[in-house]
Amino acid sequence: MMQTTRRALLVVLAWAGPALAQTPAPQPAAEPPLPRVAIVTTAGTLTVEVEVKRAPITAANFLRYVDQKRLDGVSFYRIVKVGPEFGFVQFGPHTDAKKYLPPIKHEPTTLTGLSHTDGTLSVARLGLGTARGEFTISVGDQRRALDAAPGVPADGQGYAAFARVVDGRDVLVKILDTPVDPTKASNGAFKGEMPAAPVKVITARRVLK
Repeated sequence: MMQTTRRALLVVLAWAGPALAQTPAPQPAAEPPLPRVAIVTTAGTLTVEVEVKRAPITAANFLRYVDQKRLDGVSFYRIVKVGPEFGFVQFGPHTDAKKYLPPIKHEPTTLTGLSHTDGTLSVARLGLGTARGEFTISVGDQRRALDAAPGVPADGQGYAAFARVVDGRDVLVKILDTPVDPTKASNGAFKGEMPAAPVKVITARRVLK
């Protein structure tokens, strides 16, 4: 009887062993997707993915403008076209002071690891810590002109990249191709870079959280 019981137990263990060995290890929880924002313009819709992990300060600033609807009704007021599908466009409150939020700390590309490749969004600034709600979108590779590097700008800290266009590049090119008024300027700035009929932002809303 004891030998029969022992044999039965060995058979059970023989079957249980492979089953236990094949039990899958627990998988780490999937990271939440990066938030996306649909910028609906009079030229079409741009969808951008916001790098809240790699550029948390600059990304959070942009999302505050979106969530508070401060970008609704603003214009792409600056067009810098160097060549076909190469340059950048800029949008934001511009002269509408009531839409601005306080300035933010600068996050250089050397810190975030992001770069101004085609479709990258960054925030415009003057000195360090002055960036607010003026945003640029690179058309073509602008790493040499906008990433942190000696002389970019004079302080060498470049501009803070924080998002990228993931859908609607044709709309981006259409905005870049907007005809500019060669005599138009804003308080003496941007002469020859301001469109005669600016593309308007209708709404900017999160589409993925």
